[in-house]
Amino acid sequence: MLFRSWEQAPQARWPDVALVADQVGVEHLLVTRHALVRQVLTDPGTYRPDNALDAVTPMPVAALRVLAAHRFRLPPTLANNGDASHPEIRALVADALHPTRVAAQRDWLAALVRRRVADLNARLDTGEPVDLHAGLAADLPLLVLARLVELPDAPVAAVKGFARAALELFWAPLDADRQRALATEVGRFHQVLRDFAATGGGLAGSLRAAGHSPDVLVGALFFLLVAGQETTSQFLTLLMHRLAGEPAVLAGLRDGSVAVADVVEEGLRLEPPIVTWRRIAAVDTTLGGTPVAAGTSVVLWLARAGRDPVTVDSPDEFRPGQRGSRRHLAFGAGVHRCVGDQLARMEAATVVAEVAPLLAGVRVVRPPRCPDNLTFRMPDAFVVRR
Repeated sequence: MLFRSWEQAPQARWPDVALVADQVGVEHLLVTRHALVRQVLTDPGTYRPDNALDAVTPMPVAALRVLAAHRFRLPPTLANNGDASHPEIRALVADALHPTRVAAQRDWLAALVRRRVADLNARLDTGEPVDLHAGLAADLPLLVLARLVELPDAPVAAVKGFARAALELFWAPLDADRQRALATEVGRFHQVLRDFAATGGGLAGSLRAAGHSPDVLVGALFFLLVAGQETTSQFLTLLMHRLAGEPAVLAGLRDGSVAVADVVEEGLRLEPPIVTWRRIAAVDTTLGGTPVAAGTSVVLWLARAGRDPVTVDSPDEFRPGQRGSRRHLAFGAGVHRCVGDQLARMEAATVVAEVAPLLAGVRVVRPPRCPDNLTFRMPDAFVVRR
């Protein structure tokens, strides 16, 4: 169950807390209710983030040797950091992604999206099918993030390839050959990050000036390249696909009766790119009346929590602005809440505003496909035609 596509999961009935085994027989406590998921996320003393970036498929020696050859390390920095260093590291990242700095990118991004949408419209007018993932969503968040934190000067395709390889290597069910191939790709780019961390400006420079080690710098950059852009690319694709099947919402966007911001929040609730997140119990405790032993892996079903009927009126319907729509946990909660939430919202709002007229006049030729993955949906192509 854990590694199957989560697409059919919302219709299934699940208890609040359930013990589920993964593909190698390891048991995890799966938490489905909004209140319980939030309880875990906001109690870092009882439920630590230490396992957040652990590989869910144990790596064979061959893959570990590849990573070691590239000096690959993921010390506690952001998502996996429950130690005293977390607040300072997070504060430096938050400053780089400050809402004022994010807002300053809006006009530049809107102009870029407008040009791309015009090109896609022109191609659609000729009868040509277009891929809205590749042609619009895939690289936009990376381009914005690069302007905010001065990312290493690497080809966009290389960064995107690295990010998706990392998501697969650490969160997908894999065989040994695939793990080794992915370890090679991730390890090579990790060396690029290590070289950049030694001399780069922006966020890397701020972390160096604060006295953080090269490993911490690389770990923070590694996570930003995954959480700071790849997940937003995924969300943009998922949201566009959802909107293509919501003509009433598109009509409301055109006549102004539906707010763009409400569409984004409802999209985050119903189409989150991150469907689960993990914690590990630090002590013996109970959760929803279920005993939890210290050391238990706890899988928080964020996507399911967004459909909890206790928190939202119409859990499975796309109704922007409905009661509870904004109570989703797409960005987590507590001290590890996503520090880039305002950036993701700005990017999504910009794309929705510009692409809505295009979506109103297309049919889906090829919907996005999502591979098996514990946490990330990772949609690929989204092909439409007029």
